[in-house]
Amino acid sequence: MGASSSFVKKYIAEFVFIFFIFLSGIMLAFNSGGFVLNFKEVGFTVLASFQKGVNTVYSEIGNTFNAIQELSKLREENKMLEEKLQNYEYLQRNNTEIRKENERLKEQLEFSNKIEQKNYPAQIIGRNADNLYSFFTINKGSRNGIKRNMPVIAVQRGVVGVVGKITAVGATTSIVMPVYDVKCNISARIQNSREVGLVNGTGTSDNRLSLSYIKKRSLEDLKIGDMVVTSGENENYIRDIPIGTISKIKVLDYDSSLEIELVPIVDFSRLETVIVTDVREINVRGYKNEEQ
Repeated sequence: MGASSSFVKKYIAEFVFIFFIFLSGIMLAFNSGGFVLNFKEVGFTVLASFQKGVNTVYSEIGNTFNAIQELSKLREENKMLEEKLQNYEYLQRNNTEIRKENERLKEQLEFSNKIEQKNYPAQIIGRNADNLYSFFTINKGSRNGIKRNMPVIAVQRGVVGVVGKITAVGATTSIVMPVYDVKCNISARIQNSREVGLVNGTGTSDNRLSLSYIKKRSLEDLKIGDMVVTSGENENYIRDIPIGTISKIKVLDYDSSLEIELVPIVDFSRLETVIVTDVREINVRGYKNEEQ
């Protein structure tokens, strides 16, 4: 028991001795200002880090806000550019259409001034979709000098062709029966062989024509692609206006004539303007064709 007590006293004395040494060191540090300096450095470091973090966050927020404003501005500018582009494209399309229209009218006017017969340039303003009883409506009528049975021709890409004839006349508009209508008949001549026949419409959706009364003996003189033109007989059309080209020749055992099919020279799906002619009246000097 005495040994244990002396052991405890010994360690207590050592502990007290160490404690006083540690305490003396602390007091010496305070007296030399070391701890004060360290606390200042630590406080400055913490404050600096906090300020740096705040500045970073503020800067990021500012950048984000500026980016949003810039994006909104870019979107507005992009919208304005898109509208300008659409307007430009619209004007370009209009200019292209105007140029094409001017070319067609110029081509038509040049031809109408060349022919001797009095004529009336006109525009198609309506169509009947039924191929069997097809007709066009044009913007010229009796007030412009249009009469029933006047022949109608057209100019497409420098090529003149037969369109049909006037079947009804109003004050300011007229009805044109196209050459491919089943009721349309035109006295025609094969340009190479000079054989005369009759062209009439078939009323089919592909607008093919039929040439009748060409004798079988003429077969050797005919070939695919031959041009068929108006004969000028019976004063039904101006002479030598192209009607179509031969696309098929068929020999029928029971018929003395050939069955000949033609492709119209006029592309009716693209037809926009026509010329109505008066084959019984010649243009006099100083006469000015109607252009409206």
